Amino acid sequence: MEDVTQAITRDPETMHGVPVFRGTRVPVQTLFDYLEGGDTLEEFLEGFPTVSRGLALEALEEAKQLLLARP
Repeated sequence: MEDVTQAITRDPETMHGVPVFRGTRVPVQTLFDYLEGGDTLEEFLEGFPTVSRGLALEALEEAKQLLLARP
């Protein structure tokens, strides 16, 4: 199992190695798809109750930090 970040994990045994929210089988890409499609964070959380608000916010913050760290 590979710890991508504190909120995101990747394991070949879980969802064929797709990055998922830690402790769930929900792909992180799903959150970005919801947001890109104009849905709110609340709508995402209603659709995926295994992802806590804190976990989703942590994943978004970690993604932001990774983007800002690039030259």
